[in-house]
Amino acid sequence: MSSDEEPEHAINLFEDPPDYYLPEKEPTIATHTLLGGQEISLRLVGHNPLWGHLLWNAGRTVSNYIETNAKSLVQGKTVLELGAGAGLPSLVCAITGASRVVVTDYPDADLVENLRYNITHCVHLTDGESVRAEGYLWGNSTDRLVSEKPSQEGFDVLILADLLFNHSEHGKLISSVRKTLKKNDEAVALVFFTPYRPWLLEKDLAFFDLARESGFHVTKVLEKLMEKVMFEEDPGDETLRRTVFGYELKWA
Repeated sequence: MSSDEEPEHAINLFEDPPDYYLPEKEPTIATHTLLGGQEISLRLVGHNPLWGHLLWNAGRTVSNYIETNAKSLVQGKTVLELGAGAGLPSLVCAITGASRVVVTDYPDADLVENLRYNITHCVHLTDGESVRAEGYLWGNSTDRLVSEKPSQEGFDVLILADLLFNHSEHGKLISSVRKTLKKNDEAVALVFFTPYRPWLLEKDLAFFDLARESGFHVTKVLEKLMEKVMFEEDPGDETLRRTVFGYELKWA
């Protein structure tokens, strides 16, 4: 054998072994039952570092809150959801009579495509054209989001479900709320969350201090104890980890 020839079973030191990379996780399906008994099926991305692969308790709870108060809260109104994940609250808004819904999450191709999948596959939507999914980075220009509706005045209802754990982004979230919430007495931002890290609850609640400083009235509207925690192995007060808190922001 010449020096230029490789042995039959030579090892390539620069080639990854076949099992070096873990296989991508497949999407999963989660369901939510409306108060009227109809079931919504939602596809969740297989895994995402932005936590879009889970259906969060605050999303379920704010969806029930919206459905209960649909006549006064969303019927005939425009809605924007930030950090939507699978988009459950937005779908509930559309099902219960919102005139226009824009559902957003981080501009990751898998997340946005999955939102669009859930819109097109929701059998309870009578007008799928009333719901649009877009990628949006908190704090950035909102011109494109506002242009998705007939009026350029902002949205009647904003939804922020289980976003407050991201403490470094509070300022950007408030900036987006200020840019997109319609400037009138009726417009409202619904902010629902669970303190999954109870020892950081004060940092979660600091969002509302910032909201007050930014020109909003803050009103607590709900406190609900869920049947079980989402993450059983996590540390911290279990009651807090099972509790969803709901707040409204309105212009002062």
